Amino acid sequence: MAPTHVVLGPVLALPLLVLAPELAATGALAGIAGGILPDLDLFVGEHRRTLHYPLFYWIPTIPAVGLAALVPTAATVAIAMCLLAAAVHSVADALGGARELTPWEATSDLGVYHHVERRWIPPRRIIRYDGAPEDVALSFVLAIPGAFLFDGGVRLAVAIALIVAVVYGLIRKRVPRYIEPIVE
Repeated sequence: MAPTHVVLGPVLALPLLVLAPELAATGALAGIAGGILPDLDLFVGEHRRTLHYPLFYWIPTIPAVGLAALVPTAATVAIAMCLLAAAVHSVADALGGARELTPWEATSDLGVYHHVERRWIPPRRIIRYDGAPEDVALSFVLAIPGAFLFDGGVRLAVAIALIVAVVYGLIRKRVPRYIEPIVE
């Protein structure tokens, strides 16, 4: 669920609160953007394939994080955090349900596409589906640092993500009846 990926951004930026507090908000906001980035393939391409790279995001992420550690500027930290959040998002999606409209039915084995092996990684269903009660609960747990250790835009983004998580969680099982006519 996108809100879960959004609230993970500030969690990934927690080390910045100690190591470079002046860059922590920048890192958290970039983490939020990176958490959203892979899901833009809902609108362009094939979901969980076009912009989800469970392996390839790590290739630029590792040197970007290294560069940000050596040369901590707003730009290096923002790039590193955006890439890190996108990489974590792509891996984390394999822990959830499949990319089907009704993932609670568990009829698909298409979790996240692995571009190197040219195959789909099957969903692990630790979080049964996006918007499941455990997904909403995870959003709340992950939101704690963003809500209490950051302020301003980070706190606002976290609050909005939680509102979206709750609303989406409440209506999730009704979404397919409205989306199906559009995607068919």
